[in-house]
Amino acid sequence: MRAEIKGANILVTGGAGFIGSHLVDELQNQGAAKVFIIDNMFLGKEENLEQAISQGAVLFKEDAENYPRLEAIIEDYGIDIVFNCATKALNYSFIDPRDAFVTNVEVVGNLLEIQRRGKFKTLCHFSSSEVYGTAVYEPMDEQHPYNATTTYAGGKAAADMMLKTYVNMFDVDAFIVRPFNNYGPRQNSEPPLAGIIPITCKKILSGQQPEIHGTGEQSRDFIYVLDTVDAVLKLYKLVEPGHEVNISAQGTISMNLVVEQICKLLDYKGEILKKPRRGADVDCHNATNALVKSLIDFKTISFEEGLTKTVDWYVQRLKLMSS
Repeated sequence: MRAEIKGANILVTGGAGFIGSHLVDELQNQGAAKVFIIDNMFLGKEENLEQAISQGAVLFKEDAENYPRLEAIIEDYGIDIVFNCATKALNYSFIDPRDAFVTNVEVVGNLLEIQRRGKFKTLCHFSSSEVYGTAVYEPMDEQHPYNATTTYAGGKAAADMMLKTYVNMFDVDAFIVRPFNNYGPRQNSEPPLAGIIPITCKKILSGQQPEIHGTGEQSRDFIYVLDTVDAVLKLYKLVEPGHEVNISAQGTISMNLVVEQICKLLDYKGEILKKPRRGADVDCHNATNALVKSLIDFKTISFEEGLTKTVDWYVQRLKLMSS
């Protein structure tokens, strides 16, 4: 029987980052005894955890690639459950491709080894839709072949395979959740590692021109970050060891439409710069959420509603930073 969230000591690796910090908040809301965070602050920000820390969460500014420190924290604080959100941004793989790959594999490898030695009970690992590459068929389901096009995605795919083999070999309680393209408050907006939504908001709010790379017809299956966190915690008790579940809103949206909607929300009427297509860019992500819907009461807000909430957050954040 898998340990309950309520009353558990929980570790979130990468918990000061975008998805991880929202997960920390909700773990506290659901009654975790204590939430601990390990984050090397590569993209994580302490301000993302301001509310969580005020409610007792503990942040270790450490690197989960450091096996001795990771093991010591898990042992010293009696960790029951680990949620692994530790990674480095997709765009980083164009800057340091080897490190981007290694981080994804090393952290999962460390956690699985510590788990194999009986130091904690359950591992929920956050994969990425990037492992699939461009859709071979649509909509993409959990049987879609891995076809990584970047070292970031390659590292994620390797980490997924490592987890499955550890489950097979050592019967550890570990499973995979695979969110598609998350967006929402707290996503990094600083170049060169920002995603399209935060960087477009930042450029317009800073008086710069937004950009589209290539034709702009590349599409993604965007999902609001709080919908992802809600789904993950509902799935926690239900996903069998070694199994994986895609989490998507099941609606593909082009980059052109994303930028157009942000421009409209921010009343931007200027020029949109056209730049060359980026190498290894995925053309299409369009997922089915049939499996997740069969397992839980899965609800998502519309992209229009989520984008409005997100843009409002960046507007408020810029005001705070400039005041």
